[in-house]
Amino acid sequence: MPLPKNNKLLPRARELRKDMTQHERKLWYLFLRRYPVKIYKQRIINNFIVDFYCYEAKLVIEVDGTQHYMEKAAARDLERDQALKNLGLFVLRFSNYEIDAQFDSVCEQIDLTIRERTTGFCDK
Repeated sequence: MPLPKNNKLLPRARELRKDMTQHERKLWYLFLRRYPVKIYKQRIINNFIVDFYCYEAKLVIEVDGTQHYMEKAAARDLERDQALKNLGLFVLRFSNYEIDAQFDSVCEQIDLTIRERTTGFCDK
């Protein structure tokens, strides 16, 4: 069953695809783009645009800048994560710091999560 999608967000999603943050670009170009399971960038789900989405694993990957740690933004993220969870999705969040300082660990965690959440996933 397809996920709900607010098509009014399509122009903004396209804009975000072209203007990914430095940390999103790093994760995309050094890991996610060539991952053996299809991962989409800046995908519309319901009324949200998520940074990355793996349909097969029902996985959302978010890369959070410092603004996400402000009280209001953190509360919105919790609500957003719950709404995505209610759609049967699992959300992984990584800070910009983790992308910079612990990149290999971030990639390993994403890989492990996808492997755990998919069936019949072949070894790379």
